[in-house]
Amino acid sequence: MAHPSTSSEDATQQVRVKQAVGWLHTARFLTTAAQLHHLPAYDQPEIAFVGRSNAGKSTCINVLTQQRQLAYASKTPGRTQHINLFALGRQNQTDAVLADLPGYGYAAVPKADKVRWQRVMANYLMTRDNLKGVVLMCDPRLGLTELDEILLEVIRPKVEEGLKFLMLLTKADKLNRSEAAKALSIARLQSGGGQAHLFSSLKKQGVEDVSLQLWEWTHPNEATP
Repeated sequence: MAHPSTSSEDATQQVRVKQAVGWLHTARFLTTAAQLHHLPAYDQPEIAFVGRSNAGKSTCINVLTQQRQLAYASKTPGRTQHINLFALGRQNQTDAVLADLPGYGYAAVPKADKVRWQRVMANYLMTRDNLKGVVLMCDPRLGLTELDEILLEVIRPKVEEGLKFLMLLTKADKLNRSEAAKALSIARLQSGGGQAHLFSSLKKQGVEDVSLQLWEWTHPNEATP
């Protein structure tokens, strides 16, 4: 027989998860910018999604928001060269912003463009005043690339100062149970005080956990959505 308080806590958690998931479904396009200084300033907390090209970043955003083409999932990785902002909030009120940063590291992109975008991303991560959290996409079959490591070094001091950080292991459906457990254990060590989750766009694995995480990052003073 379940303990009454446990049942009550489970029910409360289910409500929180359901409402956090629904909140992400309110996502709508806000603006796009090719340069950092073109980004408008917002008071609302912002969460940045970053990752190497082909790590499944755009697909992840589309699955979380339940909108097939909110983030541009190009068949040619590295094509999206803008920072795209999406508003979140019920009844068209914006209470948080998602930032989709360009995928990095794709071989076919000219080196000058790569360098420029590395600089833009680093500047964004270091100087964006309302940045509340960073979600790094990583394909666990490949592990962290050199560019992922550089990005982690850039934001590590910010994480130590309180910036929220989540490493999302995408395409988790490609791993068996022991591979998934090992990848998650490694990611937790690499996240340097942040968190790590397994995620599969195909199987919808991790959607509820990530939704709740993002809600709690952006609404720290509200116990329930």
